[in-house]
Amino acid sequence: MNTNIWFNQLRVLAHMALTVMGLMLITNTALAERTLLNVSYDPTRELYKEYNPLFIQHWKAKTGETVAIQQSHGGAGKQARAVLDGLEADVVTLALAYDIDQLYNKARLIPENWQSLLPNNSSPYTSTIVFVVRKGNPKQIKDWIDLTKDGVSVVTPNPKTSGGARWNYLAAWSYALKHNNNSEAAAKDFIGKLYKNAAVLDTGARGSTTSFVEREIGDVLITWENEAYLVLNEFGADKYEVVTPSFSILAEPPVAVIDKVVKKNGNQDIASDYLAYLYSKEAQEIIAKNHYRPTDKDIAAKYEKQFPNLELVTIAQLGGWNDAQKKHFADDGVFDQIYDQGK
Repeated sequence: MNTNIWFNQLRVLAHMALTVMGLMLITNTALAERTLLNVSYDPTRELYKEYNPLFIQHWKAKTGETVAIQQSHGGAGKQARAVLDGLEADVVTLALAYDIDQLYNKARLIPENWQSLLPNNSSPYTSTIVFVVRKGNPKQIKDWIDLTKDGVSVVTPNPKTSGGARWNYLAAWSYALKHNNNSEAAAKDFIGKLYKNAAVLDTGARGSTTSFVEREIGDVLITWENEAYLVLNEFGADKYEVVTPSFSILAEPPVAVIDKVVKKNGNQDIASDYLAYLYSKEAQEIIAKNHYRPTDKDIAAKYEKQFPNLELVTIAQLGGWNDAQKKHFADDGVFDQIYDQGK
C-alpha cells in the first residue's frame, strides 16, 4: 500500500476515534457529579486513556459516585508553565521532578514536601531512554556514540520545553562522561556533535515521534522506552526497530496533587485517590502493558522479560534536578552554549 494513502487512512480512523471519544467524554462529563483534570506530559495519552476508566470504576465501587476524568498533554515544561499561568489541574503527572518543584517554588500550589507524600518519591512507574530506527537499521546505530557520526540524522525534542528531551540529553551526557574519564570538556564535545546532527527539535516527545514517523525525518529517534514500543505497535514492527543502548538513565516521572486547585474545586479526595490508585496491582498491570516500568515488585517480575537490562545512571548521581537544570538547561547553561556554537 502507498505510504501516503496508509497515513491518510490512519488519520481518518484517528479522527473518527477522537470524535467518538469526544462524544463519550461529553456524555460522561454530563453524567458525572465531579470532574478531575490530569495535566500530563506528551507520551502518557494512551496510558491514562486506559487507566481513567479503571479508576472511574474503582471510585464508583468505593463511593457510589460517578466522576469524569479529563486529560491535557504537551511538553512537560510547557505543561508546568500552563499550570503556573492558571490551568486548573487537579493533578499533574509530569516527566520530571524539577517541573513539579516549580509549582511550589513559584506559586506555592503544592506543599514543599510533595515528593514524600507517595511511594518511590511519588513516581508510580519509571522508564528509560532508547532509540527507534528504521527497519534493517541502515545506519547501524547501536549505541550513543553512533549518534555523533557524520551522516546520521537525529530526531529529539527541545530540552527547553520537553521533559523527555532533558532525560535524553542527560543520558547522552552521562554516557560521554563514562567513556571519557569524566571529562566535561569531552562530554560537551560529544553533546555538540550529537545536536549538530539533530534534524529537528520539536517541543515535545510526541511531536518528535510525528516528525520521525509521519514526516519521515531522521535516521534515529531518541525517545522514552514506552514511546518507542508505541511506534512499533501503532506503525508496524515491519517498518521500525527499537535499539536499546548499553547505557541510559533511570527516568522517574512523578505525580502530585495540586492542593490549591483541589481545595477550590472540592476534589481533594478524588485527586488523592486517583494518584494513590496508580500503585494498585490493577493499575500497575496497565502501566506495564503500556511499556512503563512498574514499581510493584510482583508486576515487575511478571513483565521482567519485556524490559531489557541495561546500565542506568540516576538523576541523584548527577546532583539532582535542581543542579542539572541550573547547569545544563537554564539560560546560558551548557545546552545553550553547545547549541549556539553549533548553529
